Amino acid sequence: MNTTSSNASPSGAARKAQNSKAFEVLARVGYVVLGVLHFLIGAIAISISQGSGGGEADQGGALAQIQQSPAGVFLLWAIVVGLAALAIWQIAEAFLERNPDDKKKWAHRAKYLGTAVAYIAIASTAFVFASGGSSESSDSSQSLSAQILAVPAGVVLLVVLGLGVAAVGVAFIVRGIGQKFMKHLAVPGGSVRKAVVALGVAGYVAKGIAIGVAGILFIVAAVTHDPEAAGGLDAALRSLTELPFGQIILWVVGVGLALYGVFCFARARYSTM
Repeated sequence: MNTTSSNASPSGAARKAQNSKAFEVLARVGYVVLGVLHFLIGAIAISISQGSGGGEADQGGALAQIQQSPAGVFLLWAIVVGLAALAIWQIAEAFLERNPDDKKKWAHRAKYLGTAVAYIAIASTAFVFASGGSSESSDSSQSLSAQILAVPAGVVLLVVLGLGVAAVGVAFIVRGIGQKFMKHLAVPGGSVRKAVVALGVAGYVAKGIAIGVAGILFIVAAVTHDPEAAGGLDAALRSLTELPFGQIILWVVGVGLALYGVFCFARARYSTM
């Protein structure tokens, strides 16, 4: 009786899912496709820094390039399946209550559920492309900002959203500099470990900068009451070119995002799952 009840609980279901070898393989595929996407985003950002245009430097732009490639539809469906599996894996992690303290337990759940939502969002965009559609993430961000500004206290809400996104960016930077990502990896010592650490630090910091700038753009949109000031990852990266030495900064961030993509390949191999 107790066994049945345990298996029926969210925690029991989560453990059952995580014990499936086939499901673990799919989740690792999810890290591989994340690596491909970030590598392409980094390459697009580098292209923009050199004045070559290059398309949208975000998930939508990366997926559009995949859509136009040979076997693009097959790859897009692989992305949908891999990221969906990775999202379910994150949800399973959220319900494995490893922290007896309630505050830590809910922080644990919020972290993994938030990550799962991000993976589901990318998988949904990939599904649109796999079905022959397209997506304009920057327009979506501007539309969201316009909708928020239109409601009472919309300026405050948009500032809170911007601060939240910026905080995620800071968290990525802190995680990278502190090498906290290594606790979830079983990496052998020597040169392999040093390479994975270097990839992780560079990748997390670069991604943190990009996300942080996106958050700042939401705050700017709120303060100026201009929804068009907001934008997604592509707008954030392009805004870097307006800074002193902006093209160099964007090039460095683009390289960092590409390295984060390579780190995701290592994560697929060495993650303790």
